[in-house]
Amino acid sequence: MRTALCQFTAGTDPEENLRTIDGLAERAAARGAQLAVFPEASMARFGIPLAPVAQPLDGPWAEGVRESARRHGLTVVAGMFRPADGGRVANTLIATGPGVDAAYDKIHLYDAFGFSESRTVAPGQEVVTVDVAGVRVGLATCYDVRFPELFRAHADQGAVLSVLPASWGAGPGKLDHWELLCRARALDATVWVAAVGQAPPGPDADITQPTKAPLGIGHSVLVGPDGRVREQAGTQPELIVADVDTEEVGRVRGAVAVLDNRRL
Repeated sequence: MRTALCQFTAGTDPEENLRTIDGLAERAAARGAQLAVFPEASMARFGIPLAPVAQPLDGPWAEGVRESARRHGLTVVAGMFRPADGGRVANTLIATGPGVDAAYDKIHLYDAFGFSESRTVAPGQEVVTVDVAGVRVGLATCYDVRFPELFRAHADQGAVLSVLPASWGAGPGKLDHWELLCRARALDATVWVAAVGQAPPGPDADITQPTKAPLGIGHSVLVGPDGRVREQAGTQPELIVADVDTEEVGRVRGAVAVLDNRRL
């Protein structure tokens, strides 16, 4: 399945971000992509009040994503914010395209490295997988990557690819964490991992220096089920289109049957 990793820097204006998504989806479709994965918080970046920009799944922003997916004939996964109880929002992935209309609310909230996502974001509860062009795909978001059980749950539901939109926090060693965790989750569940991050908020941004909000470090990565990196972006906005060999998952699972060998 040809998959596009659509790394960009989201701003504070949802409509402008939607136009960027549409342009990247058009470019991805022109290169034969069946699935286009965008970062977490594609609707609007972190670091601003989220409740005023949040919209329901039948609101104009989500409908704009659906229209883009329809117009370009591919499935789009992108991060948005929905209203939730108590004045908080849900950190949601919308997945939409031919035969697909689903949403995943981020389960594990980023209460780490001095940031408290749970203060403004309500956690999700359900594991979500979707079928894209006959391929089962699991949905996860950013901090979820630190929890291997979610990716194993994707595999248990038949997924051979997990997508991981993110807006990774900058800081010392954080790129190492990102690369290690994405590769480890691919190995844990013997799935492909397409991890797509926000590009940093400027060409001169130093990703080793912490920011008040997780604004992204770039380095989107496609990892095979054997844990090897197949494609990787740098820090600038970038579109990577690559083929995910779904049959490789079966070959790797035949050689290293970690899912079958589990005891706990």
